[in-house]
Amino acid sequence: MSDVAPSDNSRQARVERNTKETQISISVNLDGTGKLDVETGLPFLDHMLDQIARHGLIDLSIIAKGDLEIDAHHTVEDIGITLGQAVNQALDKTGIRRYGHAYVPLDEALSRVVIDFSGRPGLDYHVDFVKGIVGSFDVDLFHEFFQGFVNHALVTLHIDNIRGKNNHHQIETIFKAFGRALRMAVEPDARQQGVIPSTKGSL
Repeated sequence: MSDVAPSDNSRQARVERNTKETQISISVNLDGTGKLDVETGLPFLDHMLDQIARHGLIDLSIIAKGDLEIDAHHTVEDIGITLGQAVNQALDKTGIRRYGHAYVPLDEALSRVVIDFSGRPGLDYHVDFVKGIVGSFDVDLFHEFFQGFVNHALVTLHIDNIRGKNNHHQIETIFKAFGRALRMAVEPDARQQGVIPSTKGSL
């Protein structure tokens, strides 16, 4: 089940998700400075979540306890779900840019991320990792993270790793680009004050 606490600021939210597999609490401030308070039991995931906060200029608090004795799947997926819920709760789409995009390099690696706060969940994910793990972390779980985010933030998200020979670099460019694209999409657009950025009049 999910417990969503309304915020007194329309650009902030806190969501708690408790299941038999995971207990997760996430707070988000879309108008932050890139601060992160994180504890997931998965250091490499923590490192990637830091990229979202810092490059998205989003303040995040993410505390997660999961059944890591089985594997990391439930924890990673449920963090994506809960983060998506928190962003959706925090965001009033009136007057935002709606679309965001970024290319980010890291040495030999290059990734592109494009996001649309369309109200329609969709993930188009093209990443061919050169190795299946970083340390002991299964890189396939990043697809589950982004799928969970997409389904609950109600966004269309395209992720393309264009090139890379080091899977740490591949992943880091994806998360940095995701942070930058997210930052752009949720920014207020002075030319669209009071306007939903859609010909339908709703998102």
